[in-house]
Amino acid sequence: MAENRATLEQSLRAAMADLTPAERRLGGVLLADFPMSGLGTVTELAEAAGVSAPTVVRMVQKLGFDGFGAFQKALREDVAQRIKAPIPRRDAWRGAGDEAHILPRFAEAVAANIRATLRRVEPASFDAAVALLADAERPVYVGGGRITRSAADYLYNHLQILRPGVRHLGQSPNVWPQHLVDMAPGTVLVLFDIRRYEAELLKLARLATERGAALVLFTDPWGSPAGRHADVEINAGVEVPSSWDSTAAMTVVIEALIAAVQEARWDDSRARIEALEGMFRQTRLFRDFS
Repeated sequence: MAENRATLEQSLRAAMADLTPAERRLGGVLLADFPMSGLGTVTELAEAAGVSAPTVVRMVQKLGFDGFGAFQKALREDVAQRIKAPIPRRDAWRGAGDEAHILPRFAEAVAANIRATLRRVEPASFDAAVALLADAERPVYVGGGRITRSAADYLYNHLQILRPGVRHLGQSPNVWPQHLVDMAPGTVLVLFDIRRYEAELLKLARLATERGAALVLFTDPWGSPAGRHADVEINAGVEVPSSWDSTAAMTVVIEALIAAVQEARWDDSRARIEALEGMFRQTRLFRDFS
């Protein structure tokens, strides 16, 4: 169940269409406050969803678990992974017993993250994100958290070269309402949020989608709580031998996304790049080797 555990919330979302009405009601209760909603007793969960205890057992079996106990074990492991703080994260790697030099160990962990990410990201989801970001009729807002802000900056810096109407939300949540007030149906919000998920980003995702914005979410394998509001969710591997999660695999997807957006609107992007290059020459921003 290792892969299922890592994507348990996504698996439940994907299974919803094949569940009975009672099971879908139960699934909705679980997803409303995942994973905490499933940590009580079978009876408590059944009562919260207005279903029978056997319905709870049947649904978790459809998800691939032997019973409710196995399902709860996976939920507890999910919680442990989501809230793992920097010091225990470092200690877990140190306890693995591998004394090889940090550089190849780190590089191999990043390479494994990239491989797992490419297996996990569905081409249809990637293409949906490209279509949203390539549409110049849609204003785009980009934001990230304490660790993922650099990934948001990277995407913003390239998108605003390729197309107009791209805005960076900035570091302070205090100014986000001034962006939210301009969000409406047709707007695209791109957020980056990895464990230990930030409450302000969840609020922003909820408020933006309530105003009709489409949400493209970059997150880790366990999935930010903001995923419940996402139109497109891209999950990237993050674990490396460090106290801090890595955004290297996420950056690979971002760079591929930038390349795809450029190709999708090449004629317009080319004219925009040429105009910018002319401005760079006039302002002598870059060194001229000619």
